[in-house]
Amino acid sequence: MADRARGEYTRAVNLPPPPELHQRPLGGAVVRSAAYAFSSAEEYADLLAGRVEGYSYGRVANPTADAFAAAVAALEGGNLDRETVGEAFASGSAATTAVLLTYTHAGAHVVAARAVYGGTYALLHSVLSRFGVSVSWADPVDLDAVRAAIRPETTLIWVETIANPTTRLADLPGLAAIARDAGVPLCVDSTFASPVLCRPLESGADLVMHSATKYIGGHSDVTGGVIVGTPERVHPVREVRIDTGGFLAPDEAYLLRRGLLTLPLRMERISASALEFATALADHPAVEAVAYPGLASHPDHQLAGKLFDRSSRPDGGPRYGGIVTVTPHGGFDAGLALANGLRVALNASSLGGVYTKVSHVASSSHRQLDEAALATAGIRPGAVRFSIGLEDTDDLIADAATALDRLG
Repeated sequence: MADRARGEYTRAVNLPPPPELHQRPLGGAVVRSAAYAFSSAEEYADLLAGRVEGYSYGRVANPTADAFAAAVAALEGGNLDRETVGEAFASGSAATTAVLLTYTHAGAHVVAARAVYGGTYALLHSVLSRFGVSVSWADPVDLDAVRAAIRPETTLIWVETIANPTTRLADLPGLAAIARDAGVPLCVDSTFASPVLCRPLESGADLVMHSATKYIGGHSDVTGGVIVGTPERVHPVREVRIDTGGFLAPDEAYLLRRGLLTLPLRMERISASALEFATALADHPAVEAVAYPGLASHPDHQLAGKLFDRSSRPDGGPRYGGIVTVTPHGGFDAGLALANGLRVALNASSLGGVYTKVSHVASSSHRQLDEAALATAGIRPGAVRFSIGLEDTDDLIADAATALDRLG
């Protein structure tokens, strides 16, 4: 085309490239391209074959999503002497699905914590079971029970650092030893803890999953997930992610990476408020139980002291996360009444943002579980999960106390 002027349509779709940056942009970049051009057909073929690095297609990889995944990997694996990598997903459920599809097959067996997110329960109980995958539910603190659940066909152990919604913990070092002895990977859903409170890879876990929608994003305006681990464990998950298509979009990746910048600040404030909130409600006469690892009455309180990082602030103390599950006397209907009686805390989906959110567990996040499954998981019908946000703690306590007073 050098010997003639190009037409207006050609000029319109071949605009000048953006300026080359010589300074570091503090805001980060968003690359929205779904497709990429190559200098030659040979370069295209080499990239697809993995002989050179680069980008070819938006479902396969994206620079903004890769930057987010690498940032989470740096937080999770910063204290390790081995390489840690990450893979980004469109949601936490997409990340969970990819791990389960990678490390199971027809006839495989999974050992899972008996209290897990309802979506994870549904994947294991209702979806993968159709393809011949079986599951045993075990208490992740009872190492003898976990060890006894291992079978020759076991291919994966799945637990949550802080269980949703019971707030029971997983004995990560003990579970990692069991997984090593069995020759199977240990995957830990660490959404409730975030890399600020606990980094399961340091305790020997093979993979860590986060629903980044929650604390990592932190503002209830973005959905995403991420898997972190060694390249040997993560790369097979990446291949499944590419084939199944659950990749993170670039704009969401930008927001999630930005959320990491304030994650320690938010977790510091949220954890302090949650401890004060749980302590204040524990003795209310309308309350049957308050579940929070920071309470001395919690069965895993001492384990929490070993697993969770203390505050780095001079005036700070232990941090136990932002999830407090309150069970009022009166069962299912009382739980609904408590949730409906709140005025500061919001009946809202998801968790981990700046707003304090509540959900009546049996009818929302764990609606997939029948009464027997709820009982097995240790979830009472009236349980209400509070995800503490950034409001004034006194306001949250007064709000909950007023709602509980009405139940009396």
